[in-house]
Amino acid sequence: MFEETQTDNLKEEAPMRLYGGIDLHSNNNVIVILNENDETVYKKKHNNDLLEILPCLLPFREQLQGLVVESTYNWYWLVDGLRESGFQVHLANTAAIKQYEGLKYTDDQSDARWLAHILRLGVLPEGYIYPKEERSVRDLLRKRSQLVRQKTANVLSIQNLFTRNTGEGIQLKEIKKLTEEGLREQFADASLSLAIESNVVVFRCLEKQVKLLERTILGQVKLREDFIQLKTVDGIGDILALTIMLETGNIRRFDKPGNFASYCRCVGSRKISNGKRKGKGNAKNGNKYLAWAFVEAATFAVRHSEKIKRFYQRKKDKTNGMIAIKAVAHKLARACFHILRDQVKFDVAKAFG
Repeated sequence: MFEETQTDNLKEEAPMRLYGGIDLHSNNNVIVILNENDETVYKKKHNNDLLEILPCLLPFREQLQGLVVESTYNWYWLVDGLRESGFQVHLANTAAIKQYEGLKYTDDQSDARWLAHILRLGVLPEGYIYPKEERSVRDLLRKRSQLVRQKTANVLSIQNLFTRNTGEGIQLKEIKKLTEEGLREQFADASLSLAIESNVVVFRCLEKQVKLLERTILGQVKLREDFIQLKTVDGIGDILALTIMLETGNIRRFDKPGNFASYCRCVGSRKISNGKRKGKGNAKNGNKYLAWAFVEAATFAVRHSEKIKRFYQRKKDKTNGMIAIKAVAHKLARACFHILRDQVKFDVAKAFG
């Protein structure tokens, strides 16, 4: 009789496991904590301030099995702060989370509760928490990519203005030589001359900043040993190799080359049922920077490798140039998976037959 009572007391004293979800917004967040029975033990809206959030969570820290934070644009401060305070943090892959569509009403509390609920069930689709020590350099490389796109947009604008008003094209090397005086001499319309001049000024400013970022990035980080072989791939130089390294992280988080290629957005998005196409999946699911890197690498590879060029030409003859480049990018992404996982050099014959 005594043993049964002692066992019952131990069961009562055992702390109940808890699971937390945080619905994060630009200026506030909602925290919901559930117990093993899916009962709410805490729910509250907070300002985005760790000094306000941490005192409320600390009483639950020992029982919390994890806190789920949405993978929004502004999660760095919250995830880093919670981890430094001893919490087990999970980053939710919001693109892969889907609540029951029949719900008539949802709010921030129900969203936070859902995150905690699927963590408790063990079915949370997780995002990758990128190592803090390399995050700033990766984001600097992303900034370079943004400025390159803006630079290209200004070049295209100049070319369009020239073609529209003169009937002739203009090459990039000629754009770099344009001057204010030359534009005024060529175009009698002062407004047109000013429009082109504005694009030229912005283009030059962006070009200067891109070069500055490249020097800074190359001065701050070098290719790790397991990424050096990337430069054996046709079309991949320093910047693209660094982009792939910093955006990929640990290659072991991908089980198969197809998973990595999908993360790089090099896989078509289709839903097939009974041999028939039933729509598209989330085409934007994955890493847009890796998608850009492999398309860039494919473009350069077609120029520098005869074997890859022949593969591209065969695809282009059957489809079009864009699909053909994407096919090359897909091949390169799969090849890079094996290069990184097995630490081997690029073999164009294996990759492109």
